Parts: sequence; structure tokens; C-alpha cells
Amino acid sequence: DSLTAKRAFFASHAEQVVAAAKAIAEVYRRDGRLFTMGNGGSSCDAAHIAVEFLHPVTTGRPALPAVNLDADVAMLTAVGNDVGFDHIFVRPLIAQAKAGDGLIGVTTSGNSPNLLRAFEKAKEMGLTTIALSGGDGGSVARSPAVDYSLVVETDSIHRIQECHVAIYHILWDLVHTLLAHDRGRTGRRGAP
Repeated sequence: DSLTAKRAFFASHAEQVVAAAKAIAEVYRRDGRLFTMGNGGSSCDAAHIAVEFLHPVTTGRPALPAVNLDADVAMLTAVGNDVGFDHIFVRPLIAQAKAGDGLIGVTTSGNSPNLLRAFEKAKEMGLTTIALSGGDGGSVARSPAVDYSLVVETDSIHRIQECHVAIYHILWDLVHTLLAHDRGRTGRRGAP
């Protein structure tokens, strides 16, 4: 079932994955940072994405700046308590992000109000936005605030999550491949 879900996704969405990777590579070419977010199991995926970019395990690939918005428990609980859970990702984006940065949100349902609000704020601020979701993509996939929507079209949360892991590892690999020719031309992000 897992393999079938992955094959179906990549057969239908390979071009979208490449387009999203090109967009992330462009974020890094502009000296931007990548932000990640998610709830529950998807928060673990958000952390995993950030770690992949911050700590590449493949020799010769440079570390790239990535911020996991789920990481600061004190901030999450403060904003959740004082303002509301729907704002937990908006507040740190306002404080840390700038035009030209990127935001990846992971949601199996596509209907997480806090991710949707963060995507809307990110778009308003000039960030590139990418959503990984499942099912029919939910409200996140239909939002004009999401530039790249990668929807795993199954109702199985397990298959969605397994496919998300494959998607973000492929995104990571493609981004490094796209940036590889920049190495040596600059002393910045492109150099190890």
C-alpha cells in the first residue's frame, strides 16, 4: 500500500515536486531561510525537514538555513494561551521571516487553521509557500496563499505521512542538485 501510494503520487505530481524544489533553491540563492511547521506527527516531519537542510549527511553538501517553527515550546504555549492556537506559527514568522524566505507546512488533512493562517501571513510578507497535505488537500490546497501544493491523494494517514517523508527527502536532494553549480562561483551558500 505504501509503495502504491508513493508511485501514484509521483506519477501525478513529479513536475510539481521539481517546481517546488526550484522555488526552494531560489530562496537559498537569494540568501533566504526556509521555515517549517506542522501539528502532531507533522510537527515531527517539520523538524525532520529543517534538520535535513541544517545538517546534510551527504559529503560536500553545505548546511542551509532552516528554522523549525515547532521547536520553541515556550513560545508555542505562550501564543497558544495568550492569543490562540491558530496564531502559534504566525507570531514567529512576523518576528523572524522576511520577503524572499520560504515556508513549508505539513498537514495530513490540509485543514489545519494555524497552518492556513501562517501561509496567509507568509504570502502577505512575500515568502514562497509550499504545502504537503493529503486526502483532497483540504483548505490549504485551495488557498491562494499556497504557491506549491503537494497533495497525497489517499485517506490513509499512514500512507500520507510515508509519502511526505519521500517528498521532502526528494525536495532536499533536488535543491542541493540545483544549487550544486553555484558552488565555487560564490563564497556564500553555494560553497561547502
